[in-house]
Amino acid sequence: MLKNVLDNKEDYQPSLSIDCVIFGFHDNQLKVLLIKTKHSHEWALPGGFVPVDEDIDDAAVSVLYGRTGLKGIFLRQFATFGAVKRNSIDFSNRVLNFYGIPLDEGKWYTNRFVTVGYYALVDFLQAVPQPEGKNEIVEWIDHHAVPDLILDHKKILDKALETLRMELNLMPVGYNLLPEKFTIPELQKLYETILGRKLDRRNFLRKITAIGILTKLDEKKSNVAHKAPNLYSFDKEKYEEVVRNGLTQGW
Repeated sequence: MLKNVLDNKEDYQPSLSIDCVIFGFHDNQLKVLLIKTKHSHEWALPGGFVPVDEDIDDAAVSVLYGRTGLKGIFLRQFATFGAVKRNSIDFSNRVLNFYGIPLDEGKWYTNRFVTVGYYALVDFLQAVPQPEGKNEIVEWIDHHAVPDLILDHKKILDKALETLRMELNLMPVGYNLLPEKFTIPELQKLYETILGRKLDRRNFLRKITAIGILTKLDEKKSNVAHKAPNLYSFDKEKYEEVVRNGLTQGW
């Protein structure tokens, strides 16, 4: 991939990149999709360069599709990272050396890059992690157990999570993170996992019901040891309307 970019670097916007924080929810854990390459002991966020003939949002969609195989999911730009020393010459040289690219041919890659951060909310069970070639592994990792990341990727991840927590007060979440049918306790657990704190059960039920985005189904959750709770689904049309118009309450 890098060799191809360098061979066609005139097709890419110089000194501009994208990094995506891809969140999924599974087994009551908020997970993030991370990449590890053979040239580094550290992990990384999925990312890429921006073609000169492509809008930056479209480039982010391409990165997301390439790593998950999913289209039409929630994706939001949240911050730009442009510290003078955010690029590491040692890291860049190590990557070039791993791929056998001479330093003079890889100078474009070693320059300072400003990166635009996006976060995405995806259905964990539908996403299929996609490595680029045999030199990568791609895995879902619990956000509490994220290992060392390259460059400033930990800062990017932390800012994405901070933004997601703040935006819970502005929009609903869940449509891209939960299965089609779910229980109120499962939805509450999602919110608690993102926020990192417990929520009062009655207050949560009152607030989430008042938003008007849930449809109560004539079904109950099966295979549970206690009294089976009701199943719900999202009213997609009302959900998208609330996302557009925003919420007026907090958690």
